[in-house]
Amino acid sequence: MSPTTPPRPKLRDRLAAERAGDAVNLFDPYRVGEPVRLSLLALEIVKRLDGTRTTTDIQVELTGLTGGTIIPLDTLDGLVSALDAAFLLDSPAFAARIGGPVRKPSCIGAYDGDPAKLREQVRALFTAPGGPGLPGEPAPSPHGRLRGVLVPHMDYARGSVTYGWGFKELAERTDARLFVVVATSHYSPHRFTLSRQHFETPLGVCETDQRFADRLEAEYGPGLYDDPLAHLPEHSVELEVVILQHLFADRGPIRIVPLLVGSFGEFVDGGNNPETARDVARMTAAFRAAEAAAGEPVCYIISGDLAHIGPKFGDRRRAEGPWLAESEAQDRAILTAVEKADAAGYFDVIAAEQDARRICGLPPTYLTLAAARPRAGRVLHYQQFVHPKGHESVSFAAAAFYE
Repeated sequence: MSPTTPPRPKLRDRLAAERAGDAVNLFDPYRVGEPVRLSLLALEIVKRLDGTRTTTDIQVELTGLTGGTIIPLDTLDGLVSALDAAFLLDSPAFAARIGGPVRKPSCIGAYDGDPAKLREQVRALFTAPGGPGLPGEPAPSPHGRLRGVLVPHMDYARGSVTYGWGFKELAERTDARLFVVVATSHYSPHRFTLSRQHFETPLGVCETDQRFADRLEAEYGPGLYDDPLAHLPEHSVELEVVILQHLFADRGPIRIVPLLVGSFGEFVDGGNNPETARDVARMTAAFRAAEAAAGEPVCYIISGDLAHIGPKFGDRRRAEGPWLAESEAQDRAILTAVEKADAAGYFDVIAAEQDARRICGLPPTYLTLAAARPRAGRVLHYQQFVHPKGHESVSFAAAAFYE
């Protein structure tokens, strides 16, 4: 085994496995580790990697299962080393992988990894048919000072010009260089997860503002860093950072504050406004205090989509025909509350349908409206992506908020 592999190796939590004939594929849903194909005997070994046994202990235990055949220690140690090299063990190698100062990109493939091609891909979000055109020179908004924008976090191919509409307003209407990205959390069971890591993309490294993070933690309290895995596979911040880097490349450095917001399901189920929960109220107050102490303009970016319907998401009927029209009408009711910048009203519309259409933007949108307290909102663009065979439909919008 590697000198850094613990003598009593432990498999990481939250891994997944699927049967593949006479073997099992062990993989990491967080996409930090690499998949490993295991024989059924190797699976028995892996089941015993719980941090309490050495490979010698496992060798003794398995002798009874193999009819007295002794598995060589070199074989056991080799398997453990392979798992460690694939970052599937809870080990120093894995800790170093996830704990560095810079978060490596995890979404290349959803966008182009070549910087020049990526810039062209981002430009197309503005210039493709239906797009708003490239941003012009910054100028005051006739609607008031921009407080933030709502944008999708779909891959660029499907989110397309809806991204452009939201980010054009941001590029033209704010002089901020500090952007608080309040984003849907797709992987973590925690309500709020902040990161201190800087975000690397093919366009460079975008710094995370440590002082704003310090203030958030001081006001909110402990718990914001309890899930070190939450940000690693997450696309809802990374996709926004790429566009920010492109838009502000010639305007000087920018900084972000990346906060993931988890499920509000218990509020929907109980019909209780999220502000009644202590942690949500604390985070709302923490944002206000941190922004007040920032000493510079702050702009919010809400990264969240609208409805998710169809068999892909567990529905029995295909996303097609009248159901799409009905879903759009329900989306429009949500967006009416968005234009009123009414956090409580926005929540009430979604709760009234028991979030049956899985509005993943609910948590970050509600939190931002409650914390930033904009005077008004304006919907800039709306779109439904529909799978050609009705397997899924995801809807999303761009909106801007003003004080």
